Amino acid sequence: MEFQCHGGRAVVDVVLRELGAIEGLREALPGEFARRAFKNGRIDLTEAEGLADLIEAETESQRRAALAVAEGGVRRQVELWQDRVLELAARAEAAIDYAGDDETGVDPNLSRECGALAFELQDWLDRPRVEPLKDGVRVVIAGPPNAGKSSLINALSGRERAIVTDIPGTTRDHIEVPLALEGVPILLIDTAGLRETAEVVEQIGVERTRSLVDAADILLWLGEGIDEPVHPRLVWVHPRSDLPGREVAPDGSLPVSSVSGEGLKALLAHIAQIAHSLLPAEDAISLNRRQAGELAHAREDLEAAAQTEDLVLVAEGLRSTRAAFDRLTGRAGVEDVLDALFGRFCLGK
Repeated sequence: MEFQCHGGRAVVDVVLRELGAIEGLREALPGEFARRAFKNGRIDLTEAEGLADLIEAETESQRRAALAVAEGGVRRQVELWQDRVLELAARAEAAIDYAGDDETGVDPNLSRECGALAFELQDWLDRPRVEPLKDGVRVVIAGPPNAGKSSLINALSGRERAIVTDIPGTTRDHIEVPLALEGVPILLIDTAGLRETAEVVEQIGVERTRSLVDAADILLWLGEGIDEPVHPRLVWVHPRSDLPGREVAPDGSLPVSSVSGEGLKALLAHIAQIAHSLLPAEDAISLNRRQAGELAHAREDLEAAAQTEDLVLVAEGLRSTRAAFDRLTGRAGVEDVLDALFGRFCLGK
C-alpha cells in the first residue's frame, strides 16, 4: 500500500504517527529492504554496493558505472572465477587422495592454470578504480610558500576560494574545491607551502601537505624544478609567467599566469587528459577499494599455489582463494561492513 500525502510536513507527521500506533508496524530502517534482499540471497554484496553508488550518483559516468555493478557485473565475473577455482581445487584434492608413496611434485598443468588465473586477476587489479569516479580525481597543488598556489586554485576554479597575500605561509591548512572538468569530477586541493619552519601551526600544515602530496592522483608542482617530490603524475607548472623575467618557462614546465589567464586552458586540458586515464572506461566494470583488496588476496593465494611443489599447500592456497571470493561477494566474513554500507541508503530502500 502506498500513501500520497498532500500538504506540508505536519500532514506527513500525523500520518506517520497514526501508522506508528498500529501494532507490529514501524518505520523502515535505512537500507532495510536492500539488506533483506542481500540476506535472502537475492543480491550479493557487490550488487548492494553498486546500488548504494547508484543512489548517490551525480554524473552520467557515475550512474553508468554504478548500474553495471548493481546489475551483477562483478558478481557474474566472480562466479566464473569461483567455478574455475573449484575445479582446480577438486583436481588438487584428487591428486592428494590418489597419490602413491613414491609420487612427488605437482601436475605442471595445475600449476600453470593457477598462475594463469592469478595473471587474470592482476589484470583486473591494474584497471582504474571506481573511487576517482565517485569522489573526484584528487589534483593537489603544492610548492614552496608564496609560489602562487592559492592564486592558481582561484584561477582554475573561477572563484575566490583561497586567501592570497604576499606573506609567505598564508595558507596554513588545505582547501578543497570540487570542479567538473570535461565531465570528469575533479577535487582541487590547495596546500600549505613546503618549507622548514619553527612555527608550530605552520609545521602542522606542512606535514598535512606532505600527506596530501603522497595521496594525490595528480600533482601540480609550483617549485622551480628543485626539490620536487617523486610522483608518477607530476605536472611542473611555471607560475606568474606574465611577470618580467619569467616570460620563458624552463623546459618541461607549463607556463601559467593566474592574472592574465595565460596557459590556464592548456593546463586544464593537460589535467583532463591525465584524469581520463585514471577513470574506468564507459563500458568497463570497475572495482572499489574493498573489492580490489579481496581480489588481491585471491591473486596472492593463487600465485603461491602456482609456485609450490607441495600438493597440500596447493589445495590450501585454492581454499584460501575461494574464501577471498566469498568475502568479496559477501558470502562470509563481511559483518563489519554491512552496517556502514546499508546506512548509506535512504529509509527503507
